[in-house]
Amino acid sequence: MSDWVAALDWVDPQFAWSVVLALVLGLTLIAHVIVGWLLSRLSLQAAKTDLLWDDAVVAAARAPVMLLVWVMGVVTGLQIAVSNGGLVLPESVSTVRKLMLIVALSWFVVRFIGRIELVLMQAGAKRKAMDVTTVRALGRLLRLAVLVLAVLIVLQNLGISVSGILAFGGIGGLAVGFAAKDLLANFFGGLMIYLDRPFKVGDWIRSPDQEIEGVVEDIGWRQTRIRTFSKRPLYVPNATFANISVENPSRMTNRRIYEYIGVRYGDAQRVQLIIENVRQMLQDHPDIDTNQTLIVNLDRFGPSSLDFFIYTFTKTTDWVAYHGIKQDVMMKVMGIVEQEGAEFAFPTTTLHIAELPPDGVCGQLSER
Repeated sequence: MSDWVAALDWVDPQFAWSVVLALVLGLTLIAHVIVGWLLSRLSLQAAKTDLLWDDAVVAAARAPVMLLVWVMGVVTGLQIAVSNGGLVLPESVSTVRKLMLIVALSWFVVRFIGRIELVLMQAGAKRKAMDVTTVRALGRLLRLAVLVLAVLIVLQNLGISVSGILAFGGIGGLAVGFAAKDLLANFFGGLMIYLDRPFKVGDWIRSPDQEIEGVVEDIGWRQTRIRTFSKRPLYVPNATFANISVENPSRMTNRRIYEYIGVRYGDAQRVQLIIENVRQMLQDHPDIDTNQTLIVNLDRFGPSSLDFFIYTFTKTTDWVAYHGIKQDVMMKVMGIVEQEGAEFAFPTTTLHIAELPPDGVCGQLSER
């Protein structure tokens, strides 16, 4: 380039170098337009396929590739301007190019991980085939690893000893660990939630050890946000879940109906037939899961009733639908009891007097 400018001895050198610099920047702009058009065409072709990876690659590469185009153009123009001034800095220019290449490559990988995470989360939400919480956790870990690796490579290229930094980090990590033990406990608590997956975002959880119950909205590295049934947010440190029992009703397979029915002692002869009819009704009910435990039996002699119980499970786990099924079952039980000519018992008290006193004694007692 310098030889070409020197050949123009009839032109002012400053003007010649300005023309060359403008030409380089103009070529960079043209390259920007061409690369953008090519990436748009690739994006259209990728959208026609059923693969998810090609769309993610093209979308993630657009911004980093554009950055590289302009970096190469600007660095070339900078090199021309520096050479025109009599200062040659090939080592600095080479370092800048390397650093920008590392930055662009790291940026591409981070964007690619983000795109894949988004696609997998959308697919998991639609088909319920993938744990959204695990996908999000893995995405965060991979992005963090890429950023740490990129910083170490940049420092190495700048001439900074990475081994010294790692050694200092090992010594300083002990002090930081003691100072931020609660923060680290919550971090590893969140990591255990991601790995063990006792619950995920969207699950209804409760703890019999503490007053924690609601729907999980977010699982962070320090705390988990739960929306209680009163619509209030509840923030629980992740380390708490390592020391308490957690129940996940969202993963139940059935809902249970467990009810006692009391019949009068005067209808004792009809109890057997009532129990058999109730059991048959449950076996024929379309919303009762007959593959689960189904029990209808006389259980106890109550103070004023003969008590039998119903123990069965519905096919649905939906809370609203469950109560509709339970109501239907109870209404049918009422119909069976009435159909058999029996009545439900209510609290009664019977006073039994073995022998009445003579009439004269009753009269004397009344006069007194």
